[in-house]
Amino acid sequence: MAVSQERISVYNLAGTFWWAFSYYSYDAAPLTNNSFLLDLKNTSDDAIPNYLNSLRFTQSHRLTDVRLALGYSAFAIAAACFLWDYKFGFESTKLYTGIAVAIYTILNGILTYWIFNVEKGTIYEGTAPSGEKIRISTSTPNKTVPEYHLKIDVVPKNGRKKERLVVIRSFTEWFDAAGHFVVAPFQTVLASSIPVVGKADPKRIAGPSKKEDVDAAPPPAYTAEMLDVLAGAGVSVVGSAAEAETSGADAVKKTAGKRRKA
Repeated sequence: MAVSQERISVYNLAGTFWWAFSYYSYDAAPLTNNSFLLDLKNTSDDAIPNYLNSLRFTQSHRLTDVRLALGYSAFAIAAACFLWDYKFGFESTKLYTGIAVAIYTILNGILTYWIFNVEKGTIYEGTAPSGEKIRISTSTPNKTVPEYHLKIDVVPKNGRKKERLVVIRSFTEWFDAAGHFVVAPFQTVLASSIPVVGKADPKRIAGPSKKEDVDAAPPPAYTAEMLDVLAGAGVSVVGSAAEAETSGADAVKKTAGKRRKA
């Protein structure tokens, strides 16, 4: 699968984005533009459902549906209260108005509880192709540091106890200095940090770190000239590719001897 390098501009930052990422560091003065940080979060939040749905995750809209139902119900009661007061007057409808105000207050109280105690910043809820249920909530708790905090709850297919993952990454990993959202590294972060997403999109999982690459690298092969110098200096090449090729090493020594005689 080809790696997408699509870039999406957040908005016209008129140089603000460049200034922030050019001068920001964890040792320097922190960022203080809260609205700027909110734009980064909102853009990243919008990208998560698009990515997961493209991997054939089945998104659940339960939380949004309940919120909309509560909000529209409260609005309908307020509108009805206005209409009957406008048509019949306050005195003849004050009992109904009092009841409507009480119901409106209760609905808004339930809506507030739902948003802060049930949703808790949830931006995605759905089911993976392999059957696991996933719920992702995001936040930026430190308003002066451009870090994206993700809490991922995964419930296995067999319904066992859910597993919680916490991922904290810098926005600079997928936003460039010009203010563009770069899709590929953001998807790589998700696939590498969330196993159920990595299972659905294994090609996005990041490769081993540089240290692992160095540790896993095969022993260096030695040329004839290098073996000649090492043999003359009495340096051991145990564990190298040359040790496994004894005949090759002997041939090199003979060649070195002929060169010395010459």
